[in-house]
Amino acid sequence: MNSSKDQAVEDITLLELEHPGANDPAYRRRRAAIAAHAATFRSTGEIADVEYSPEETETWRTAVSRLQEIHAAKASGRYLRAAKNLSITPERIPQLSELNAQLAAAGGFRLAPVEGLIDGKTFLSKLANGTMLCTQYIRHASRPEYTPEPDVIHELVGHAPTFTDPDFAAMTRLIGRAADSAEGDALEAIKRLYWFTVEFGLIREQGEIKAFGAGLLSSFGELGHCFTSEVERREFTAADAGAPAFDYSAMQPTLFVIPSFAALRRSVDGFVRGLGIDA
Repeated sequence: MNSSKDQAVEDITLLELEHPGANDPAYRRRRAAIAAHAATFRSTGEIADVEYSPEETETWRTAVSRLQEIHAAKASGRYLRAAKNLSITPERIPQLSELNAQLAAAGGFRLAPVEGLIDGKTFLSKLANGTMLCTQYIRHASRPEYTPEPDVIHELVGHAPTFTDPDFAAMTRLIGRAADSAEGDALEAIKRLYWFTVEFGLIREQGEIKAFGAGLLSSFGELGHCFTSEVERREFTAADAGAPAFDYSAMQPTLFVIPSFAALRRSVDGFVRGLGIDA
């Protein structure tokens, strides 16, 4: 694969003061070194594996073990089966390249490295061709339960398994195609729709509400919070989910419950067409 156009990513060396690794020079250097693989990928098309350190593997083990305990009761059954099939376990951090081989067989999605946060249109547009941009570095060891930004736990535990579902994968590609064509208010509506489905979606399974969004499944706090009385859980319509603003830095006060991935796909298709976007 040839190199893609330049991507607008944030400076990987800059961390906000509240970031657990902000005052840890060794962590910052390591994070930057892993993030540099993304630039190599854009030049060569080859995904470099990361040789994770024992400390990084222990952070993964601690976080994933605790998350999986909560997943057993709170996560969608379809997600749980997919995670098992992808061999997402606490023992080791999977490489993007090995997961890509499994995802290709399941429906054609692939993971590609990115340095860090990227502008929403570029990120979403990549989904059109079945590419999910992923960070490869891991959160700071002092806070295995917390990260203020996407990390390899968020990407691989939260996102990767759900791409094996054909309806979910098709819906995500549709959002990507719509984002690639949209501008202005239409683009903002698509970003919100992505946020309240792929990142923070709930699903009703056998009469119970379960989590399938990556932002829920990779966060101790959000996964516990989303089932409390502090959260309004509304029946999903794409129009409603594409309307409210959201705050990255706060617990979500409103979430939407889909009846199925197939219904979600149909609803998103109708919503996109209603925006006048040919996706």
